Amino acid sequence: MPEIKKLSPRLANQIAAGEVVERPASVIKELVENSVDAGAKQLDVEIENGGVKLMRVRDNGCGIGKNDLPLALSRHATSKIYHLDDLEAVGTLGFRGEALASISSVARLKLTSNDGQQDTAWCAQAEGRDMEAELSPAAHPQGTTVEVRDLFFNTPARRKFLRTEKTEYSRIEDILKRIALSRFELGFSLKNNGKVVHNWRPANSLAEQERRVAQICGPAFMENAVHVDINRTGLRLWGWVALPTFSRSQADLQHFYVNGRAIKDRLVAHAVKQAYQDVLYHGRHPAYVLYLELDPANVDVNVHPTKHEVRFRDGRLVHDFLFSSLHKALADVRPSAEQPVTYQQPSIASLSQQQPVQSALGLAGTSNAASNGAGSYHSSSTANYSTAYSPANVGNVSEQITQYANLTSPTGSPSNLQYTNSSQTPVNNLQEDNAEIPPLGYAIAQLKGIYILAENANGLIVVDMHAAHERITYERLKQQFDHEQLASQPLLVPLSMAVSEKEAALAEESASLFARLGFTVETAGPETILIRQVPVILNRATVEDLVRDVLADVIEYGTSSRIEHNINEILSTMACHGSVRANRKLTIPEMNSLLRDMEATERSGQCNHGRPTWSQMTLAQLDKLFMRGQ
Repeated sequence: MPEIKKLSPRLANQIAAGEVVERPASVIKELVENSVDAGAKQLDVEIENGGVKLMRVRDNGCGIGKNDLPLALSRHATSKIYHLDDLEAVGTLGFRGEALASISSVARLKLTSNDGQQDTAWCAQAEGRDMEAELSPAAHPQGTTVEVRDLFFNTPARRKFLRTEKTEYSRIEDILKRIALSRFELGFSLKNNGKVVHNWRPANSLAEQERRVAQICGPAFMENAVHVDINRTGLRLWGWVALPTFSRSQADLQHFYVNGRAIKDRLVAHAVKQAYQDVLYHGRHPAYVLYLELDPANVDVNVHPTKHEVRFRDGRLVHDFLFSSLHKALADVRPSAEQPVTYQQPSIASLSQQQPVQSALGLAGTSNAASNGAGSYHSSSTANYSTAYSPANVGNVSEQITQYANLTSPTGSPSNLQYTNSSQTPVNNLQEDNAEIPPLGYAIAQLKGIYILAENANGLIVVDMHAAHERITYERLKQQFDHEQLASQPLLVPLSMAVSEKEAALAEESASLFARLGFTVETAGPETILIRQVPVILNRATVEDLVRDVLADVIEYGTSSRIEHNINEILSTMACHGSVRANRKLTIPEMNSLLRDMEATERSGQCNHGRPTWSQMTLAQLDKLFMRGQ
């Protein structure tokens, strides 16, 4: 074995640069984060040739004094931590003191700064040499400018791994966008090859913040976003989550910040995924811009060389807080024909004093996730959603079910399409008293036995009746199951089913589970089972198909623990069987009853599989379609 030798400072810096300086975007990240830590209010970034030729970052922060400039280019020299206790509660973005030294070892670096305490500014230059920096006076206002030229000029092998100029610029732009989203109070500009590309002014009000988010994430995101702001036990979650109908094919619009630091964390990703579990279409990804604030002592940011991952002191607490907050926010988004309203989350005291409220299907307006903090949810200014609607006449469960449970009644003739709705409000009075029009309006017809056409104050509503009823049934099943109130109804004649030996044995082993789901199942032979009772809410479903699908789910999930964990999947299967099928004719009152139930049901904007349940076409859109007024 060769003898052990100490690495030269230059080689050590270049090795460290392999972790810190992967590409031009890595340099921009480190320099901009230093400017943020310096208390800058304005950051200007300029690049040429994708950052390879030039990267310049200028700020108006506190600046660096003459004596500190050489140290700033030294390894492990920092003004951000001094003791171990400081490392246990890091409140800055950078703290290791490696960035400038690593960058200067693979590029030509020029650092000019003015701390406002001296008559002149000073400049330090380094070009890949052994920790040496040349100092000279310079003209510069208070703040710092860092110029990095000819990246990897002395390591040509690494330069070969860089992508095209367009690709490298795109990655720099993404980095700056991510940081701009984390610091609304700062102004940012980006100039590429002499042309100003972005110029984001400081955003202090909510409207200004939403404008910046729309500029960075696109206006469509803000048009479909719900604002969240929750405080609980030392944790605060705020930001914007997109509605499930605005899902993405890739996880390319997901921004999560912990104390202002952009991270990609598995615990966070899992909590968000669970919150969207019931409302997201298969294979799709949610979009969000979220900020978690907590005591820096409760999070360790020093677990990854690039600081993209963090470790929470109490991961379970953070996970449950994220899940319950987002789960509740998504559950409370419901149709609205008017401007969105703000939902104030009730306190524990107010919740304990309230009596349960039933919706038109007997669904309470609460989610399954416990939530005990004070917060608010509201849609963005352009989203056509609300978080609450209370029908005027709410009956009990059986009364509401009968309004559209008998799905064999014929649709009225064309002359009958002006029937009144279930609340006895004439349809032709829509224009006379818009204040009384519910968000989804009143039904006027059924199309091809699949869609409900309704008129509201804004125009035309189209509802997928099976998808909508499936969500309503599913939410009701979940609530009844959680409260162990899934009522059963005996069959007049027990149903005998031929099954496999495996299915018969499983049905016998899972008798208690079936009982909780509202079934009474008995074995009548090695390949025969008897169904004696079914859930009341599913009494019109095809019982044999329903039981076979439930058995298939139980077989798939195997152990009892996995069955309990995936109970919602089983309930979703049951809800699908108990919902209105396509080509079933509904009367006008039945259609109106379904609309009112949608307005009172959580997550009614999507079916159990994440598909949208309704769509609005405004009068302006209709006029444009038919070129009216042109």
